[in-house]
Amino acid sequence: MKAVQIVSPGQLKVIDVEKPTIDKVNNVLIRMTAAGICGSDVGIYHGTNAAATYPRIIGHEMVGVVEETGEGAEGLKRGDRVIVNQVTSCGNCYPCSRGRGNVCDHLKVRGVHIDGGYREFIAVPAADCYLLPDSISDQDAVMIEPTTIAIQSCTRAELEKNDMLLLYGAGALGTSILRIARTLCDHIIVADIMDDKLEAAKAAGAEYTINTKTEDFLQKVREYTHGRGPTVSIDAACVSNSLMLLLEATGNAGRVITMGFSTAPVEVNQFLITSKELDVRGSRLQNKMFGCAIEMLKDGTLDLTGSVSHTFPLERAQEAFDFIDSRDPSIRKIVLTFDGN
Repeated sequence: MKAVQIVSPGQLKVIDVEKPTIDKVNNVLIRMTAAGICGSDVGIYHGTNAAATYPRIIGHEMVGVVEETGEGAEGLKRGDRVIVNQVTSCGNCYPCSRGRGNVCDHLKVRGVHIDGGYREFIAVPAADCYLLPDSISDQDAVMIEPTTIAIQSCTRAELEKNDMLLLYGAGALGTSILRIARTLCDHIIVADIMDDKLEAAKAAGAEYTINTKTEDFLQKVREYTHGRGPTVSIDAACVSNSLMLLLEATGNAGRVITMGFSTAPVEVNQFLITSKELDVRGSRLQNKMFGCAIEMLKDGTLDLTGSVSHTFPLERAQEAFDFIDSRDPSIRKIVLTFDGN
């Protein structure tokens, strides 16, 4: 079968690999139908994702159809449409014992530490498969995975109705977070450097927007939060100065959520954290949030249509990644398809 492998940074190959078979652990065989290209996949390709190991079959936004089931795969049958959890955890370490398998001491993420979904078939445990509602297409369904990342960040932030949220960054991550945040609170400020992204954020539910290139960021934050600063700030830009800016902007007793994976040193002012008694929390991946996202789809509080802008067949993966590198303004979400199956 065909698969897309990053052999080393900058070197992508479409290779032939053996079709997997099911066993007692990986007791469901999935025929892939759609797999999204995420910023972290691009980071693995460019060698900027510190968590990745090589060579690696990448892809963690995985949608497919059940091809075969084995012993213990209750609730699944051939022909079921599913999305696959990208997180694997041991279930026994300290984080797992605290219900936080997304930061398991032995964490392995499909497409990062172990081979992922850019291949025609994948064998996984039944517990990692989530049934898709008929209301969503396979291509749109790849957006469920980024939505779970957004749900995780809002959960870590303990976002509530009366919070004032500052969302820094209106790219793909920020857009996913806004989609969830607007169902939880009304007072949302989105900051970015691109006017078109800010206009889209306003249309998607942001109450206020700030262009950090042309406006005084801290002054506008104070204006839009009645002089006290937001109660919650989420860093969806993850650039060198964003954490420091959010520490300055966030009000007393606030929560600051970080999501970046850069290993470069950044400036942090301890006085800001201590004097305001801020909670600075990381948010990584997602912790069994697929069910939550799917329920939101079913009850109509979440709409993922219209997010996918381009599709490429698996064999043209190099072309897809080159197109992403072109930074064409028409790009929203790119999905690899498996029409040859």
